[in-house]
Amino acid sequence: MEFARLSPGRPVVRFALILIFTLLGFAVMGYHPGYEDDGVYLAAVKADLQPALYPHDAAFFRLQLQATVFDGALARFVHWTGMPLAWAELLWQLATIFGTLWACHSIARQLFEDARAQWAGVAMVAAMLTLPVAGTALNLADQHLHPRNIATALILMAVARILAGRRRQALALLAAAMVMHPIMGVLGISFCAFLALSLRQGPGGWLRGQTGSLAAAVPLGWIFEPPTPNWHRALNTRTYYFLYQWTWYEWLGALGPLALFWLLWRMARRRGQAKLARFALAVLAYGVFQQALAMAVLAPAALVRVTPLQPMRYLQLEYFFLALMAGCLLGSAVLRARAWRWVVYLALINGGMFAAQRALLPASQHLELPGRAPANPWLQAFQWVRRNTPVTAYFALDPRYLALPGEDYHSFRALAERSQLADAIKDASVVTQVPELGDAWARQVDAQAGWNRFQIKDFERLKREFGVDWVLVDYPQPGGLDCRWHNERLAVCQIP
Repeated sequence: MEFARLSPGRPVVRFALILIFTLLGFAVMGYHPGYEDDGVYLAAVKADLQPALYPHDAAFFRLQLQATVFDGALARFVHWTGMPLAWAELLWQLATIFGTLWACHSIARQLFEDARAQWAGVAMVAAMLTLPVAGTALNLADQHLHPRNIATALILMAVARILAGRRRQALALLAAAMVMHPIMGVLGISFCAFLALSLRQGPGGWLRGQTGSLAAAVPLGWIFEPPTPNWHRALNTRTYYFLYQWTWYEWLGALGPLALFWLLWRMARRRGQAKLARFALAVLAYGVFQQALAMAVLAPAALVRVTPLQPMRYLQLEYFFLALMAGCLLGSAVLRARAWRWVVYLALINGGMFAAQRALLPASQHLELPGRAPANPWLQAFQWVRRNTPVTAYFALDPRYLALPGEDYHSFRALAERSQLADAIKDASVVTQVPELGDAWARQVDAQAGWNRFQIKDFERLKREFGVDWVLVDYPQPGGLDCRWHNERLAVCQIP
């Protein structure tokens, strides 16, 4: 395998290789619209496109998205192109992965002269897109279109522009990241500030006299309103928010990369790789600063309202650089020009991550592509509801349905396109970000307590109290319901 020909001066080859790694990374990570956070984002886009949807529960996604242009931008794209939303989502997901890998290659080109190192780094990032980030409950990227994916791609492009001395271009990219995902945008600005200082002043004393610059790196948006009991209740459902409750191996995942970038900085300085040394120092300083900041703001009870901002999210960007640097170093020191080593390398990193994703979502198709008939019985029920019930239908279902065996955390609201009473899992996350929803969330979740024992009188109570007129229940269903459809697992029924 001759990588000398894959030089930066061959843009067609570069484009083709990044496209190949994009498709490979996409195939390894899988694709799951409506999964996890997409229950919020996809529902918001659909509501923008069809305002009649969600007459009862739109607050559980609209309020959280007030700080981002994501849903509006995707809805406008669908309007302008006439492309179905499902295909537009897929296109944006692929474009985001491509942009991420293009940016990673641009960074690697400026830090490593060896083309083999550069492509090994890209290959590592492509395979590791679903790598868990310590105890944050984040991956490097999500298996569905997420504004965080887009913001991360823009931030990595900005990093590449700063390394190339194009700071004005970097500022524009960071501004775009900020309006797409404000928290990640601020963290991107934080890292780029450290990187710019490192490149300008070098490793010796560049932190001196920069108090004002470091202040710009602090994540903003702290909220000091008194927390309510129901907000606390929702917050306590997200154990990963609480840094001081992390396990020892989660702490290792947070602090270990700092030691590795310190070693990389020392090694690069010793070898005379000045730019790599300054980059490693910037990552190290960014990590130390953000870790100290997170530990400081998450300790006092008085700052509990900061907790949902998840300051430990800074690790996601650090883990991107960790994967990229690990791949580059393996490429230059181990893989070299030996084809069989590349085959083993690609097989191990891609095969291992593919197996992990299949274990994570065992009941779902690995690639839930547009137009593909769902095999998951929950998704079959969501599809029937979407096609056969009125848009005004108001559903109730097990408030913990997302965590039930075989459901695989697919959102009813986003995929069935119908209103539902609040759930105890994903809507709790929304409440941590939008405290005013706390009382409504708690009231609705409490009204569904004991769902597995519900009989017709309980469903009638929900109808009287909230106006719910449809339910999704286990099959065979409780007596007294007017059921219109079922499969081997679930039944869709009206409340008389």
